Amino acid sequence: MKIVVIGGGQVGSYLANLLLSNGHDVKVIEHREKVFAKLEEELPKEILLFGNGSDPVILEQAGIDEAQVVAAVTGADEVNLVVSTLAKMEFAVPRVVARVNNPKNKWLFNATMGVDVGVNQADLMGHFVVEEMDLKSMFTLFKLNRGDYSIVQIKVADKAPAADKLVKDLSIPKKAVLIAINRAEKTIIPKGDTKIVAEDEILFLTDEHSRKVLNDIFG
Repeated sequence: MKIVVIGGGQVGSYLANLLLSNGHDVKVIEHREKVFAKLEEELPKEILLFGNGSDPVILEQAGIDEAQVVAAVTGADEVNLVVSTLAKMEFAVPRVVARVNNPKNKWLFNATMGVDVGVNQADLMGHFVVEEMDLKSMFTLFKLNRGDYSIVQIKVADKAPAADKLVKDLSIPKKAVLIAINRAEKTIIPKGDTKIVAEDEILFLTDEHSRKVLNDIFG
């Protein structure tokens, strides 16, 4: 599947890593020089494109005409909306996913603006409070509006059950996928024989129930 990601910050880079590890054809657009330089250290250079993701010319250079999915995940709602509208109305992209940063703008992220799926971060703190999650060890990068899945990051505690164990030896819930490990400013795509160590920052795709189990294993 060909996917164009607009925004190379933390969410965009994680998303790109996830998609690449699953064999997808990915292009990432980023206009900030420092962020782009960091991306060049973390991702294959051939998938990166420097420029403004709301510029139709840049989108065409990224191959949006052939894309099945566009993900607008910048930190600016206005940019994500412009990209979404262009992707859907101008380039007829089948599926458009957009990140919502400001809760007051949530109502704008709809089909009229070209958004198929809104990734709404506004409600995340409320979920944590209700569920009494441990905010010190786990936080949600974004929540998918359809279904109850989220992408979360959890920091491995010194005495966590998972510390110093191999991934294959952990009882990770079936509805949770270990996407990546951040260790000493490096990103590791985990395998069965990858060892988990204290202070690792683990990225998971997980449902609500499994998130609680992961907190017990890694937190």
